Amino acid sequence: MNANARTEETEAPGAAATKAATTAAAATSAAVTAGTAPGETPNGSGTGTGNRSGNQGETAPGYRARRTLPLRVEAVRQLKRRRTMVMAAILVALPFILVAAFAIGGEPGGREGRITLMDTATASGANFAATALFVSAGFLLVVPVALFCGDTVAAEASWSSLRYLLAAPVPRWRLLWSKLVVALAFSAAAMVLLPLVALAVGSVAYGWGPLQIPTGGSLPAGDAVGRLGIAVAFVFVSQLVTAGLAFWLSTVTDAPLGAVGGAVGLTIVGNVLDAVTALGSWRDFLPAHWQFAWADALQPQLEWAGMLKGTSVSVTYALVLFALAFRGFARKDVVS
Repeated sequence: MNANARTEETEAPGAAATKAATTAAAATSAAVTAGTAPGETPNGSGTGTGNRSGNQGETAPGYRARRTLPLRVEAVRQLKRRRTMVMAAILVALPFILVAAFAIGGEPGGREGRITLMDTATASGANFAATALFVSAGFLLVVPVALFCGDTVAAEASWSSLRYLLAAPVPRWRLLWSKLVVALAFSAAAMVLLPLVALAVGSVAYGWGPLQIPTGGSLPAGDAVGRLGIAVAFVFVSQLVTAGLAFWLSTVTDAPLGAVGGAVGLTIVGNVLDAVTALGSWRDFLPAHWQFAWADALQPQLEWAGMLKGTSVSVTYALVLFALAFRGFARKDVVS
């Protein structure tokens, strides 16, 4: 009897350890099957690394939520992606395409006595940069904004890597903040890249000189560069609505193409509605109504009224959409 008792006492600790390991493995397997990270409940409200609020039940020594997913790391990841390289190549190529078009088609001229910005494109490098901004602001520059902001979260979900980022652990608010800041930075870089290349190409092709204003008069080359900078800044602000749409859609769908295409499509709808003159003063509440207000920066006397109104409308819509994105993602069950 004593021998049997000693044998049972010896085997008990091993059996208990085996049972504990089996239970832990079963819990982990169940969590993975349910689409949650270990330590997180199926509805995402647990205390593990993937919880909705991003708070840690038990944090490791030295853990700081604000230091997870550094902006530099996210920027390098996005910079190395093929779509970033392709978009940059398209923006760089556009000024060369325009120069070739003017070389083939001849010098632009006024139609029916009216002179437009396009008609002064070959007057100087500054005019050429303004023309490149004019032909691209309505649609081409919408694409990189929608691409960078709409692809950022949805792409992680489509790769089934989003849940693992949250289990790293990266709090949800930190994940969205890092991705949004990097996406907006890349969008701003796209806005600057096109007119900068156009100014360089235009100066080589047509010379460095004053900006000829279609309505009459001119701006010295130095002043023209500053005015073009104001115009580019306003174009970026006006595109914040597209950025907000794309980013919000990116948090509610696992299809990057759906988020990007949806943002571009809704932006086009806004442009169509702005063309309906029957809407009258209601068009003032459409971001598209103010998208070319930057032309006031290229007048002899700088006019701020239109750009300020456009900025207020765009920023208001953008803040609402960004808030919806953060609020919805904080309550979303991440299963991919």
